[in-house]
Amino acid sequence: MQRAFSLARKALGSVSPNPAVGAVIVKDGEVVGEGHTQLPGSAHAEVMALQQAGEAAREATLYVTLEPCCHYGRTPPCTQTIIESGISTVHMAMIDPNPLVSGKGKAELESNGIVTHVGEKEADAQEIVEAYVKYITTGIPFVIAKFAMSLDGKIATRTSDSKWISSDWSRRYVHQLRSQTDAIMVGVNTVLKDDPQLTARMVETDRQPSRIIVDSRGQTPPSAIALHQSGKTIIATTNAVELTRANEYTNAGAEVISLKSRDGRVDINELLKVLGKKEITSVLVEGGGTLLGSLFDLGVVDKVIAFIAPIIIGGEEAVTPVAGKGVESVAQALRLNRVEVEQFGDDIMITGYAK
Repeated sequence: MQRAFSLARKALGSVSPNPAVGAVIVKDGEVVGEGHTQLPGSAHAEVMALQQAGEAAREATLYVTLEPCCHYGRTPPCTQTIIESGISTVHMAMIDPNPLVSGKGKAELESNGIVTHVGEKEADAQEIVEAYVKYITTGIPFVIAKFAMSLDGKIATRTSDSKWISSDWSRRYVHQLRSQTDAIMVGVNTVLKDDPQLTARMVETDRQPSRIIVDSRGQTPPSAIALHQSGKTIIATTNAVELTRANEYTNAGAEVISLKSRDGRVDINELLKVLGKKEITSVLVEGGGTLLGSLFDLGVVDKVIAFIAPIIIGGEEAVTPVAGKGVESVAQALRLNRVEVEQFGDDIMITGYAK
């Protein structure tokens, strides 16, 4: 099963809105076929593995990270192909939460004489498809809040200098995260201060995530670097922005999403619904503090990735990673669960889930 997980991770970031799945076929102790999910509309992991195995699949065992689909979508159901191949046993790490599948794929295999097993390394499988699970059950993207800060909790100095708080090792990992995520989101202040590219650059990748700039008043310059990179840039704004400004963004190649305002700002909940309708299943939010504060205040963050660098910045006016209203007492503070700690060079990365 471990090989199947490695294959599934290869598909992360390139197969959305489908889940990243890995499959391995074993016969007489040898791997005879393997595969991972291809681009939407192309073969699923199980089909790739079966095509490679050919006749060797008969009476073999299939290991797959997610329950095989049993419905017609962009492709025919995988269960049908598995049954026709002569596979005798299927080990699936977890049941697919998609209501069109959820247990039905397993039942169809069993009704055709195939022995099934569920639950091997299920926690690993759930982590790989965590964004898919959130999206397929709610229609809302999985939201990851990411920031890098000093030991005293600053993301920039009082002059807004922030290059670089985190190490090369940390930044390389962030670029990997970007390559595995559907979209990167920032607030307009980040664009005005840093003019970031918002692309995955320090890793090999065949695609770029979409870029989302939350800009309630149309302050983003049409010349901003993020508007002129490969892939899609979305500017989320309000109907308070003049049509001429919106047209400037469109002419620069960006897509403009105009939403109703909430306290004079973009309604984040409505924005997430719109992104879900666009089949964006995961969003990596990289700041700044105002946007992250809004997300935490609204309770829409699913996962937090925080890098802590062993430096002291100081200063009352230095910038902190999360603004917003915050909580009134420590007892109300958001406490992460399933916390993991990892080291990148001298930096410490803390990862945890908000729900």
